[in-house]
Amino acid sequence: MVGSIQNRATFLQTIATQLGREPKEKVEKPIWKHQPQRTVLADASIDELLEVLRVQCERIHTDIVETTKESLSVVLDEVVKAYGGGPLSLWRDERFEEYELSDLLETKWPLEQIEVNSWDPSIGVKNIELAEQANIGITFSDMTLAESGTVVLFSSADKGRSVSLLPTHYIALIPKSTLVPRITQASDMIRDKLNNGQQVPSCINFITGPSNSADIEMNLVIGVHGPVKATYIVIEDC
Repeated sequence: MVGSIQNRATFLQTIATQLGREPKEKVEKPIWKHQPQRTVLADASIDELLEVLRVQCERIHTDIVETTKESLSVVLDEVVKAYGGGPLSLWRDERFEEYELSDLLETKWPLEQIEVNSWDPSIGVKNIELAEQANIGITFSDMTLAESGTVVLFSSADKGRSVSLLPTHYIALIPKSTLVPRITQASDMIRDKLNNGQQVPSCINFITGPSNSADIEMNLVIGVHGPVKATYIVIEDC
């Protein structure tokens, strides 16, 4: 159901009156003289961004594996088994077929009695239960921030956020072409989609390796409220 805004003008007028200001019809985006956020890694090549990601993965306690599209099925199988196998929780994502993983998901793993559960909107909250019980969650990255080692995930009806948040382990499949320098470029891309009239998910997750917290006495603890371990599999596609 599409929502609508009611009494917007009255609401804004009340706020402006309380602040002693005149309401503005339009707010122009400021153009800042200095924009240092745009200079970081601005001239880096895709291979240089990959090297930045490698270094950052060490800092965020995340394993990184590099492979080709042709070898991806073998590499993913190895990482899944190193983590102890299923149950697995996955997005329902056409990229699994695009990257030739269908045989692995639909034939090889089921024959080996590795349970595979793809997100299914028709079963509602059961998806969350399956993700919570899963040993490994697997998603593709929509954008990947080299500077921070962050994967950006666009949720949808077929791509529940629980897949990357609830399982014990997490695997991100990262097409090399998704690498950008930092969150500045990710924000630009999201804004461009909005400006071009494209639909942007209501939930966009920025995930940086396994869950961790240093809230208590600045002591870093891994796996507090999500995956204990994470692996990024970078796929050569450009």
